[in-house]
Amino acid sequence: MRNVITAVFAGALTTVAGVASAQDDGTVKTATATLMGAEGAEHGSVTMEQTPNGVLLTLDLKDVPAGVHGFHIHETGKCEPDFKAAGGHFAEGKEHGMMVEGGPHPGDMPNIHVSDSGALQQEILNTAVSLNEGDDGFLMDEDGSAIMIHSGADDYKSQPSGDAGDRIACGVIEME
Repeated sequence: MRNVITAVFAGALTTVAGVASAQDDGTVKTATATLMGAEGAEHGSVTMEQTPNGVLLTLDLKDVPAGVHGFHIHETGKCEPDFKAAGGHFAEGKEHGMMVEGGPHPGDMPNIHVSDSGALQQEILNTAVSLNEGDDGFLMDEDGSAIMIHSGADDYKSQPSGDAGDRIACGVIEME
């Protein structure tokens, strides 16, 4: 399977060849989220690495239903059985969707496309979020943030969350 790097630049999607990752002091800030389903089944992980150009998310998913799914960062780092505790998308005052004026939320990312195997390996560069305290889009405030997979595709325009359906997998983002 070929890895794809997808970049989110203020609403435009671009594929990039590579990304630098070291901070000024030579360290790299990283975080992870283990995605769990509502029934407690593990669905893989998302690792996050701060780069000079945003946060590189590396998805390594398993046992996810085949199809197209909304994939977002949510505003609160809590994943409880119905995943409502994660709140809405990480929005920072922006509208939802890559296809709307005033959007997208920093937590809006491209849909993921899961094959019949239920597995997916993909990289996504989100230039609107950060693991660096003090930066715009800082994900690790007092209540943290979560990664969410929805049951359906995000239509990239419906407010407030893209009409992506139920929340089927959630993972709290934890700094390493």
